Amino acid sequence: MGAGSSAPVPGGGTDGYHVLRVQDNSPGHKAGLEAFFDFIIAIGNTRLNEDNDKLRELLSANKDKPVQALVYSSKTQVCREVTIVPSDGWGGQGLLGVSIRFCSFQGANENVWHVLDVQPNSPAALAGFVSDSDYIIGADALLQDAEDLFAMIEAHDNKPLKLYVYSTVSDSCRELTIVPNSAWGGEGLLGCNIGYGYLHRIPLSQSPDSLSDSDRTGSVSNGNGFADVPLSSSSGSPTVHQQQQQQPLYSGGHGHSHDQPLPPPPAPPQQQQQPLPPPPPPPTQQPLTDFPAVSTQLSLPGMPPVSVSVPSMHLPRSSQPETAAANPTLNATTVAP
Repeated sequence: MGAGSSAPVPGGGTDGYHVLRVQDNSPGHKAGLEAFFDFIIAIGNTRLNEDNDKLRELLSANKDKPVQALVYSSKTQVCREVTIVPSDGWGGQGLLGVSIRFCSFQGANENVWHVLDVQPNSPAALAGFVSDSDYIIGADALLQDAEDLFAMIEAHDNKPLKLYVYSTVSDSCRELTIVPNSAWGGEGLLGCNIGYGYLHRIPLSQSPDSLSDSDRTGSVSNGNGFADVPLSSSSGSPTVHQQQQQQPLYSGGHGHSHDQPLPPPPAPPQQQQQPLPPPPPPPTQQPLTDFPAVSTQLSLPGMPPVSVSVPSMHLPRSSQPETAAANPTLNATTVAP
């Protein structure tokens, strides 16, 4: 008796009998039914998709005889076949020894409360709650939405309250009795924070039957509902971290592979310098050699006009200028009375 191979839901649908609690040493316990996560969706070839007496009739017809039951797990999201022997002589109540409720398993993981930040010496710590890994999944009364649990806690101030808790560390459910107390010396009635919503749902885990061969060899379970996948393969290829170390700092944007060195950046183009034209020669000054004669008359008040004349002069052509004192052709000026 126990888990078998996985199987799809016959006829489809998302309804079944939700297993809320499983009594120890009961037929349901021996068959491996798991509280909160399992849904009985078929007995034999009969699909249990309606809330009626069909389940009770099938169990009574197969009392003390092994019967195949199809069970859907909301934790692994797969179906499995189990063998169960209904009996009323196992020492407890019911033919299966389980508490069930007909509902949809589509949103079974939505109504859970995540235990966070358990304070020392608080009612939650004294009851045995563990931060981050514990999830409140039920109580003696039906919990259908977020406010149901908080209203129940407030109604049990200084009174014992039994809660059903799932642990991702041990992958099992347990019962805890807590006494909410507003006078314990800290904040709140429990002394812990409670998370609710999409980010605080129980992480999904895979059953061994649903794993492929590659999943069995390429992943390692870490015990908290997730799987650790090694980054390196058996062929010795470098890991992601090693590949990042091999990547050069400069890629140049040309799509080079990490194993080939990159070319240096191109040198800036050099401008060809045109030679400057030679400066123009300075203008040559022709030396003056001839001076024409100049004559003029000066009129001074109270004096007769005076005629002044300068004869023409002829200077020799020479590269060296001569002073006026050395010029023999320079005559004195004659002033007529």
